[in-house]
Amino acid sequence: MRHAAGLILHLTYRIISCCLKCSAVVCILVDEHQYRSLNFCCKQNFCWCDMAKNDVDAPAALERVLSAYGFKQQKELAERLGIHANNVSSWLARNVIPSNVFVECALDTGADLRWLVNGELANAKLDVGQVNLKGKQLYDEIMANGGRAVLRRILDAYGFTMQKELGDLLGISSGTISTWVRRDFFPGDVVVTCALDTGVSLGWLSTGKGQMRNSKDGEPSNALTIRKCRLEAGELKDIGHWTPDVSMVPANTDDLVFIDGVSVSWLVDCSSSKIGNGRWLIGIDGALDVFDVIRLPGGKVRLSNKSAEFECNITDITPAGAVIFTLEKHV
Repeated sequence: MRHAAGLILHLTYRIISCCLKCSAVVCILVDEHQYRSLNFCCKQNFCWCDMAKNDVDAPAALERVLSAYGFKQQKELAERLGIHANNVSSWLARNVIPSNVFVECALDTGADLRWLVNGELANAKLDVGQVNLKGKQLYDEIMANGGRAVLRRILDAYGFTMQKELGDLLGISSGTISTWVRRDFFPGDVVVTCALDTGVSLGWLSTGKGQMRNSKDGEPSNALTIRKCRLEAGELKDIGHWTPDVSMVPANTDDLVFIDGVSVSWLVDCSSSKIGNGRWLIGIDGALDVFDVIRLPGGKVRLSNKSAEFECNITDITPAGAVIFTLEKHV
């Protein structure tokens, strides 16, 4: 059977076709008298072929799939997909998860496809799996989502790849986090902190169901997002996005970067290159750091921060951006 959108294959109540422009997967879930669609292709800025070009962290992606289904064991997923349990183990060995697994999971659970594949948070398009429980049922649902599942969602919400990053941010030992996984513990205080810190839906963090970010009628949020990085060994490492109050930032946000530190964070305008007095992101011998800068006569500058204070020629440094404001954490 042919369709204007491309080749269509009927699989039970699902129709899977291809975008003619980029060969991306286009899925429609037929549910008796209605249908819901997942149209992820070039028009939605998500090409399945682009995903194939990037390395997928199979263990992390598998954790997200298990979390979306509410499974704790690979065996449960294998039974749900109608495959042998050894197949799931082989995905991890080869660091490859078949694309149809992500699509099937997205259709079955309503989880966002971008999040399943690479942990990128976005508004869920489907209304499948909304949290409508109350009282004891809701409590039981939350407590059943502890351990590795809730930890995976917390890490993705912060944009972290390692448990140590979460521990450093919140001052929690690695042993404590490992205990959550070992005992299937639900860290309610951390979940609430994460929801307030990142803007991710508390319902989604707690249960893995519903929209990851709250929006009306599934419409994209108009909230401003800025690239978020961490300064490690003189380099900026991407760790996700930061959502500020729009009144705090300049109108032009194209070159803004939010640098998240352990006790101090900075919003930096990387379009500024003519150095002057103030606080700057400076490159010295290829390594970046934040300094307070005072220009001196004779083409010299004085640089200072908590670690060092010195004078040098202005030609010895490379301005990487002007600090717009500094945020200090006192707890």
